[in-house]
Amino acid sequence: IKNWKGSDKVSFEDIATKWLAQKKIIIKQSTYAKYQQTLNKHLFPKLKEMTISDLEEYNYNDLVSELMEDLSAKTVKDIVCILKSILSYINDEYNCNIKIKRIISPKLQNENVAVMSHKEKGRLERYCLKNNTLKSLGIIICLNTGMRIGEICSLKWKNIDLDKRLIFVKTTMQRIKDDKTNKTKVIIDKPKTAKSIRAIPISNKLYNILKELENQYNEDDFFLTGNSKLYIEPRIYRDYFKKVLKKSQIKTTYKFHILRHTLASNCIEVGMDTKSLSEILGHSTIEMTLNKYVHSSFERKKKFLEKL
Repeated sequence: IKNWKGSDKVSFEDIATKWLAQKKIIIKQSTYAKYQQTLNKHLFPKLKEMTISDLEEYNYNDLVSELMEDLSAKTVKDIVCILKSILSYINDEYNCNIKIKRIISPKLQNENVAVMSHKEKGRLERYCLKNNTLKSLGIIICLNTGMRIGEICSLKWKNIDLDKRLIFVKTTMQRIKDDKTNKTKVIIDKPKTAKSIRAIPISNKLYNILKELENQYNEDDFFLTGNSKLYIEPRIYRDYFKKVLKKSQIKTTYKFHILRHTLASNCIEVGMDTKSLSEILGHSTIEMTLNKYVHSSFERKKKFLEKL
């Protein structure tokens, strides 16, 4: 049995660094960068120098309370999840008994998800179709498939099968911090979960738009640029989306993710079942779809009760 006694000069930083090195073998590049950022920004400032005996006695809920003052519940929940994983590693490696179950993780509130009105959606679609550039048509694709911004930025023509009328989501694009150079870089990787790798049906409306473009591009070209060597990264595409909102006379406070929310909301309105919607969105569980989108309005409830 391993024993931490005699190893009490080992610091939280030393142990967390070993934990991260082990994780690196099994996690995505982007996840590794996120873990590293969480350690440097949120955990090391408070815990870095603590020895194993310090860690056994420390009240971690004090740290959680401090984090909650400046960060969202979702962010703190993610930090606590990483912290618990490291503490569990310490318990296993050094035969410790840190009371991990006592650490409180903030509860996430089911907030109302913002969606575009039918008028706003119509104005946005009309502007994008009139503009008729690949960048504007990328917005149309997201509005009709629920694809995430990283997924549309990495989409290539080879992933669009017009014969089968399917878009295959196999990759995502994001900017991460490179731990070697301390600079950021753009990477194209697998999506966030296995369920995110999916095939989304192409509607007739979307099919007619894409069919006109089909023979103009090579299969390795990025959809948004029509070029295999040039891409548009998410932060640039977000800026473009803001400009399109302004030109479409839609409030510019909307984030790109509203396209996904709007698709989900519209699918529920027309009676799509939750399992199908969950598969289209690439959610890891049906519960995620239920919790996020399936909130019947007061009017709908009233309408059903009137039928009794």
